[in-house]
Amino acid sequence: ELTIVELLLLVSVVAMFARWIRIPYTVVLVLVGLLLSFTDPFHLELTPEIILLIILPPLVFEAALHIEVKVFRKVIGPVLLMAVPGVLIVCFIVGGILNLVSNELMWQTALIFGALIAATDPVAVVSLFKTLGAPKRLATLVESESIFNDGTTIVIFNIMVGVLFVSSAGGHGGAGIVDGDVVDFLGRSVFEFLRVALGGVAVGVAIGIVGDRIFSMIDDHLIEVTVSTVIAYGSYVLAESFHLSGVLAVVMAGIIVGMRSSGTMSPTTRMVLINFWEYVAFLANSIVFILIGMEVQFSSLVSGIFLIFIAVGAVLLARAVSVYAVNCVA
Repeated sequence: ELTIVELLLLVSVVAMFARWIRIPYTVVLVLVGLLLSFTDPFHLELTPEIILLIILPPLVFEAALHIEVKVFRKVIGPVLLMAVPGVLIVCFIVGGILNLVSNELMWQTALIFGALIAATDPVAVVSLFKTLGAPKRLATLVESESIFNDGTTIVIFNIMVGVLFVSSAGGHGGAGIVDGDVVDFLGRSVFEFLRVALGGVAVGVAIGIVGDRIFSMIDDHLIEVTVSTVIAYGSYVLAESFHLSGVLAVVMAGIIVGMRSSGTMSPTTRMVLINFWEYVAFLANSIVFILIGMEVQFSSLVSGIFLIFIAVGAVLLARAVSVYAVNCVA
């Protein structure tokens, strides 16, 4: 209990300091976490369960709530192009560059890293947009693409891990990588990607519609906030239980709730709902970024500094190529 209190106090102080020096608080949190990694005062481990089951759903749901459907309809083409083909472009460019530069990384491992790094996090960018007064359409485009490519990235990551498994199995006992098996697996993966993605969307739409009906029947801000929490976590858990995309389920449920809430909720309830999820998202973002910094081993950071700079350059190049390529198509 004391550890949680200390962590929340640290997050508050760092956020205030970041606001004072006008730097995105997520950047400062990672740096503070890196400093804390030398002493490890909190003894908290950043496990996949914490990220996927606790932190990810509220972050995605809160972002989806703020999407303005009228603006979103105008940018849905570029959003989907950047969230699917754009992510694939980044994945393969980053993976290819790292595989060429490093003799230690197999092509499968390099592509897995490319899949991991392909998704964008718009927290710092959106805060800069607000400061500069950027057009609403641009902000919606960035935010929408970021939440959709989360789902794409997770699906692609799982496919790449499967490719690595098939390749390793083919190479067992000195047989080498069986190219036919890998190609066959990639073929099946296209169908699996569509099944997982579209299935997740369907689950999110269904839960969002049911939630909207519940909101229309009650007028109690505490109950409605609780129902929204059930929608956020329930859509993720239900989709994942059927091996579908939980992230895309949360995205669609959040968009429907955000789109319909002005008609099914009182202004007071909607304000409470938005404020609640903004706080939860701030808390989740703060905890995950400071824990990311604490998970970094400084010795490994120093020893791999050359490859890190190569990876950063590869990501920037790949992102630029994907954005310009998508804009040409759109």
